[in-house]
Amino acid sequence: MQAVEDYFELLIPPSSLEYMAHLPSQGGVKTGACETPSLAKADAGIAWPSGPAGQNVVRVRSREAHGRSAGAATRMLLCPQACAPAALGPRALWAVAWGLLLLVPVPAGAQRGRKKVVHVLEGESGSVVVQTAPGQVVSHRGGTIVLPCRYHYEASAHGQEGVRLKWTKVVDPLAFADVFVALGPQHRAFGPYRGRAELQNDGPGDASLVLRNVTLQDYGRYECEVTNELEDDAGMVKLDLEGVVFPYHPRGGRYKMTFVEAQRACAEQDGILASAEQLHEAWRDGLDWCNAGWLRDGSVQYPVSQAREPCGGAGSPGAGGGTNGGVRNYGYRHNAEERYDAFCFTSNLPGRVFFLKPLRPVALAGAARACAARGATVAKVGQLFAAWKLQLLDRCTAGWLADGSARYPIVNPRIRCGGPRPGVRSLGFPDASRRLFGVYCYRAPGAPDPAPGGWGWGWAGGGGWAGGSRDPAAWTPLRV
Repeated sequence: MQAVEDYFELLIPPSSLEYMAHLPSQGGVKTGACETPSLAKADAGIAWPSGPAGQNVVRVRSREAHGRSAGAATRMLLCPQACAPAALGPRALWAVAWGLLLLVPVPAGAQRGRKKVVHVLEGESGSVVVQTAPGQVVSHRGGTIVLPCRYHYEASAHGQEGVRLKWTKVVDPLAFADVFVALGPQHRAFGPYRGRAELQNDGPGDASLVLRNVTLQDYGRYECEVTNELEDDAGMVKLDLEGVVFPYHPRGGRYKMTFVEAQRACAEQDGILASAEQLHEAWRDGLDWCNAGWLRDGSVQYPVSQAREPCGGAGSPGAGGGTNGGVRNYGYRHNAEERYDAFCFTSNLPGRVFFLKPLRPVALAGAARACAARGATVAKVGQLFAAWKLQLLDRCTAGWLADGSARYPIVNPRIRCGGPRPGVRSLGFPDASRRLFGVYCYRAPGAPDPAPGGWGWGWAGGGGWAGGSRDPAAWTPLRV
């Protein structure tokens, strides 16, 4: 965008602009001593009213306008010269711009989870300018990622030793968690980022943060802030993770979990609550699930790929909407009283999931001992989904999982293995004492395998079935 004298960009959500457009006013929206013309929509979604001579123009653009499409979100607010006289320089108009932003009311719940950030054209912002990467950076669990952030600093205005670099994570619309701070030679990481976060230090003006051994909890939005004694600027970076979204409910049945219980259930199955963006991407990849579940922002939604009457109607609107289905949204629910299922998210596995087939069907307790004999544990639901999605595990045999459910992963669909679509099939929660299935085990990296190569497992020793003991505690590896 070309820099123009006394032009400023305010990044505000389109919902605020739409809200302003409907405020009662004669000739426009009153903002302090200024008035804005009517915010009429143009056919192309962008209205560029031209102001008469002597007026200063404040350019208003939504965050989305800087993304893939400008959309219907760009407007101009015209302030008469009485409001912003020519004697006022760029910094005075900057204060007026902030006043406009603060006086614009935002409907309750609009743009939940976003922080309003104002960026000024380069050359208009004083001695500090921060630049971050557009869009998002992508990693996976266990990986190393650089959160890019660079800044321009006029050292002639202040000493270099007065510059502070600070990284925080957005954990709530108005709450931030400290990640890393640097002031001169002094650096400090906080909480779970200790030992994993450090500055990249790739030349002057580089504030990029290197994050090692990425965890599921690292997913989210980060703010890079550069501050000298009098001025500061900040930029946002979104860290996304490669992974898979899976629906979950415990043995007790569907719609049994509060928000906190859903968080705990996902953690127990090697996951976290999915975000709305992750659920939408899963829907685009074909996820179809006709039971509503909690998401990490406290909303309740569910994805429907094939619209049908029991799942919100044959043509009810959703993300994508129409007869092709969509993501149905119940909105933000009371997280301590209402009960739903959960949509969990998990990422790359550092270890390996494998299937053990017994010589005879076993109960859940016996399956756990079988995994232990191989230096492993019974796999969790999230681990099986990650192995199916990211390691392409394909097995047309049901097996026990740690939560007491029986499931099996299908990458290449075939009729005898549950139908025409890939996915993780579930047989529900059988009686744990029934001897029905094999077991899916998970071995962490570095854990020894007592039976390498082509070993299986079964009974060995004197007496009993097949020449061995029937007591699972006496199981030892057998070549099968």
